[in-house]
Formats: sequence, structure tokens, C-alpha cells
Amino acid sequence: MHTRTVFFVSDGTGITAETFGNAILAQFEFKPRHVRLPFIDTVDKAHQVVRQVNHTAVVEGRRPVVFTTLVNVEVLQVIEEGCRAMVLDMFGTFVRPLEIELGMKSSHRVGRFADVSKSKEYHDRIEAINYSLSHDDGQSNRDLGQADVILVGVSRSGKTPTSLYLAMQYGLKAANYPLIPEDFERRQLPPALAPHRPKIFGLTIQPERLSEIRNERRPNSRYAALENCRNEVAEAEAMMRREGIRWLSTTTKSIEEIATTILQEIRPERLEY
Repeated sequence: MHTRTVFFVSDGTGITAETFGNAILAQFEFKPRHVRLPFIDTVDKAHQVVRQVNHTAVVEGRRPVVFTTLVNVEVLQVIEEGCRAMVLDMFGTFVRPLEIELGMKSSHRVGRFADVSKSKEYHDRIEAINYSLSHDDGQSNRDLGQADVILVGVSRSGKTPTSLYLAMQYGLKAANYPLIPEDFERRQLPPALAPHRPKIFGLTIQPERLSEIRNERRPNSRYAALENCRNEVAEAEAMMRREGIRWLSTTTKSIEEIATTILQEIRPERLEY
């Protein structure tokens, strides 16, 4: 049961407000109800937000929390003056002091993704997503030379979500290959990967967790059996050590942590803006 409602109000997608707000909320041990209200770019829409927030305050008997990344001053004023809530204006907290410190005005651009579809970075990101999708789970050996990183590991060790995150967040072309029993019998990597060893990064996982994940997909199968998972993980880790491949365990790590570790090893410059 949630203990309080948190609104993320933005004149864009709301992703920035929600990401920043969630980072702050993670410091507190409670379970809020999240409501994202994007594209609040007129005074009329702001009044609708006020009604929704105030109704929630009445129903729940406590003030909601509102994170905003609103640029339009008139829209923000409606929210700040009308909401019976704790309103946290992120731009007001950070952008305006920076304007003073830097001695310049910000662009006051509405939304992180304004005009993004016209940028080279956007098109590179779309191309990277398409590449990662077509090279998921060893589907294709074509154009591996274009890959920024090639992830290897046993099935269900986190390769696909990590590949897509790297593509969507950083515009990296990420291929991934599953290590299978035939590879272990040959005691070598899939032949198609050999010329691209510097780009390879391995993912592993605790066998117990792997068995749980596989049982959700194929319950009571040999594929999901704990003993089989132990054997596959041991073989995969032994291969990575023999081949000199950098690797990490995904067992207790988020996708963001996995991706950041890979970037530090493969493309550290992509951690800089």
C-alpha cells in the first residue's frame, strides 16, 4: 500500500523530472504512488494538474509531493500557487543559481527532447537500437566490425536488456551472443567472435539466480535445473578466463550499473558529455 502520491510534472516527456525525483526518493524507505503528468505546457493544463493534485490531497489526507521541470513561468506559477502540495521546482533550484554563477541565461528549452529528431545524435541512437535488435542473441554475424561492444554469457544472464540499454541510452551498437554447450565442448568462443576479441565483454550470474529466472520461462526443464545452471556458469566463466575476456556478475547489479561498468572498460569516453 502506498503511503503518499508523488507527481512528476513537466512540459516535456517528464523523464527528467521522474529520473531526478526517483533518485531523491530512493533515499527514503517508503513506497509512493507515482503519477507522471507530461506535456503540461499551457495555463489551462496547469489548472487541471492543480485540480488533480488537490483532489489527491483531500482523498489521502496528506500533501502530495510534486517534482517539476517546467520552463514556462506562468505555467509554473499556477502549479506553485494552486497546489496544496510540496512543490519542488528542479529548474528553479539548479538552473537559476547556475545562471548567476555562469553569468549567462539558460536556453529555457522546453523538454530535453525538443528538436532532437533533427540531431545527428538522435539518428545515431536509432541506428544503434536497430543494430542491437538485429544482433540480439546471436541472430546475425554480419557487420560485427561495426559493433562497439559484443556481450557474451549464458542464456538469461542479462545480455539483451543490457545491449538495448547501451543502444538507447548511449547510442552504442551492442551485439550479444549466448554461450552454449557446443562452445564449451569446443573450449573456444564462437568462431565469428574471434576477430573481435577487444570488443567482447562477458556477463555471468549466480547459478541459483539463473535457475530462478529460467524456471519462470521453462519451469521444471533441464534448461532451468540448478545443476545444469551450475555447469553452464562454471564453463562460461572458465572460458572467459582462458580467453582473457573482461566480465562481471549481473546477479545483484541493475542494468544501469552493468552498463556503466562496461562503458568504463570498453568506451570510457562515453561517460563524458
